[in-house]
Amino acid sequence: MHTRRTKKRKTRKWVKKSLLGLGIIISILAVYSVYQYQQGLSSASSVSPEKDSSTIQPFQGEKVHVGEMKILLIGSDARTGEQGRSDTLMIADYNQDTQQVKLASLMRDTYVEIPGYGMQKLNAAYSFGGPELLRQTIKQNFGIDINYYAVVNFEGFPKLIDLLAPNGIEVDIQNEMSTGIGMTLPPGKQTLHGEKLLGYVRFRKDSRSDFGRVERQQEVLSKVREQAVSFTSLARLPKVLGTVNGYVDTNIDSKALFTIGKSLLTKKSSDMETLRIPIKDSYTDERVDVGAVLDIDVETNRQALNTFFSTQGSE
Repeated sequence: MHTRRTKKRKTRKWVKKSLLGLGIIISILAVYSVYQYQQGLSSASSVSPEKDSSTIQPFQGEKVHVGEMKILLIGSDARTGEQGRSDTLMIADYNQDTQQVKLASLMRDTYVEIPGYGMQKLNAAYSFGGPELLRQTIKQNFGIDINYYAVVNFEGFPKLIDLLAPNGIEVDIQNEMSTGIGMTLPPGKQTLHGEKLLGYVRFRKDSRSDFGRVERQQEVLSKVREQAVSFTSLARLPKVLGTVNGYVDTNIDSKALFTIGKSLLTKKSSDMETLRIPIKDSYTDERVDVGAVLDIDVETNRQALNTFFSTQGSE
């Protein structure tokens, strides 16, 4: 009997010590993660330009941390202190349950109704009312709501790419690119970094115009994602996310960032699916009072976008 009581006391002591040790380890990891995140944020802020002007309207997208989340990715043509227009516009969808990543590009010249402003080019919504008006415009025209937004300008993009893809991105350029990008990119297979990669995704002065540019943007983001996952460890994740947040104007909180980052690193995800809006044969080129636009069949594109983001996948 005495031996049994002694064993129970020893067991309770062991459990208490184990829980205490676990608590200490968790506390150390939490402090380390916060420290690394702040270090990354500070290093980016010290060299990066000021973020774009703050949101004109408060962003009203529902925040989620578990399940499926949609993020409005905005490439702004603004320089420091300006609002500018959304030169690049994408919706990224990440499903934590299926580990599936989807990316839909919305053409900037798509002719849509912007709440309070009438028929305009889609990229004007960001200039008129920031990410929130852009969210409202997408929801009204396509029936898709957004949870978060992330804005990066032309100054922050090269730094961000070099951080996430330190080995550069391999591309195959069919014809020389030069007009409108401030550099010359020769034809052929090559590995691009920073500024040159920005020129590659911005170029539009060829026969394919914005359509070719959208394809290149999707290509680069897909390759950046693959390289970022392969080069980032869980130990480096807090600092990497802090640095990323220093280059990006976003309302994604730290908890959501860590959730996405950890899930991508520790769970195998499928290849990223992509879509372009407007889809093929669903628009005409027109010239209206706001300039050259893509006059779309709204219902056809609305259905295509909703089908693409459904759990069954795109058709």
